[in-house]
Amino acid sequence: MAASEMFQKPAGAYERFVGRYGPSLAAAFADFAGVTDGMRALDVGCGPGPLTALLAGRLGAGRVSAAEPSEAFAAACRERVPGVEVVEAGAEELPFEDDRFDITLSQLVVNFIDEPVEGVREMARVTHPGGVVAACVWDYGGEMTLLRKFWDAAIEILPERARVADEGVSMEWCGEGQLAGLWAAAGLDIVRSGDLLAQAEYANFEDLWSPLPTGVGPAGAFCASLDESEQKRLKRAFRRRLGVGEGPFELTARAWAVVGKARRAPPPRTRSAARGKKKK
Repeated sequence: MAASEMFQKPAGAYERFVGRYGPSLAAAFADFAGVTDGMRALDVGCGPGPLTALLAGRLGAGRVSAAEPSEAFAAACRERVPGVEVVEAGAEELPFEDDRFDITLSQLVVNFIDEPVEGVREMARVTHPGGVVAACVWDYGGEMTLLRKFWDAAIEILPERARVADEGVSMEWCGEGQLAGLWAAAGLDIVRSGDLLAQAEYANFEDLWSPLPTGVGPAGAFCASLDESEQKRLKRAFRRRLGVGEGPFELTARAWAVVGKARRAPPPRTRSAARGKKKK
């Protein structure tokens, strides 16, 4: 299933799945990126709007814009954060003029962009020279507990199919330091990279499991592709690996993050500077 199909599901299913980590991740991400009063901010790939809402709360809705290619998610963001400009657009073609924003952020989106280098360059284009361009992605191969335990369970019951679909293997830019390499390839100056922690609470295991069969996200798409017997086996293996009982529980998730700066265009060379260079 293509990424465009995975995220055309109802926004509520996404919110019950990884979306419930969104608010705590957004707070950590905004702090890491250096969001401060007075900035104009853009949220690229805003989804249902957890980061957009946090930015609007800190900066004011009139100073925040958001871009999201999914019609359903864009509508959910508009409803969630009234007053914010939300456009339906992907990262590779942002409908904003050059140098418009002080900070451009992308939460959990870079590894779903078809042309990631071009997408990051677009983010830099709409950010004024010297402004901040930042992103974060899940640590799929390690400490994003929900997804790592899911794929480990899937590999246990259907090893050949699951190893191919495993986000810890199939996703780019999800290892430590890899986002910094992407930022450098796109021509940004690296400020810092690091990790972020987020948390989510569940009423019980059924609360966690219920959005998966809807097909939202890569894990959901894999779950939805299974027959009833395979889903039951996966569900049992997943719960056992999580080690949860009948009551409420909390999971933590790690994301990798990078903060860079859009480069200033080099000043035009003067005739005297050109002559000086020749003398050397």
